[in-house]
Amino acid sequence: MFSHCIGGGTKQEGFIFIMRVSEIKVSYSSNNSEQVKIVSSETAYEVVLEHWDKDIIEFQEEIKVLLLNRANMVLGIYNLSKGGVSGSILDVKIVLSVALKCNASSIIIVHNHPSGNLTASTSDMSITSKLKEACKTLDLSLLDHLIISKDSFYSMNDNGLI
Repeated sequence: MFSHCIGGGTKQEGFIFIMRVSEIKVSYSSNNSEQVKIVSSETAYEVVLEHWDKDIIEFQEEIKVLLLNRANMVLGIYNLSKGGVSGSILDVKIVLSVALKCNASSIIIVHNHPSGNLTASTSDMSITSKLKEACKTLDLSLLDHLIISKDSFYSMNDNGLI
């Protein structure tokens, strides 16, 4: 016979079992005194390209997340995933958890197509739609999804897909 005890433990025939759980700590600090404001898809492209390994941009697909505050100042860039030649995983849950941890107000998703073809695939559009809906629930704005190469970019927002 189990019964609840004070302190979250359970008692069974005279024995007390204490449940141990991890304590969660949230902290935030910005150590970057030089802030960059995103004013267009071109600005976002230029900022993220500076943080891309250009030696593998035509070899391996990667996804990064630009995290922005309410004034569209860059809080940081998160390296979400690296994939293969033709794909990489965008895990919506991880994107949202990183954005919340950084206290971001908006995000921009950026990924490269190693082929250099900047056309949005069906799966690119599908995951963007799914992420946009998830962001709405958390009062987070998905401002854009850029597909980049070393020389150019495609903005889903500029092309009416977001």
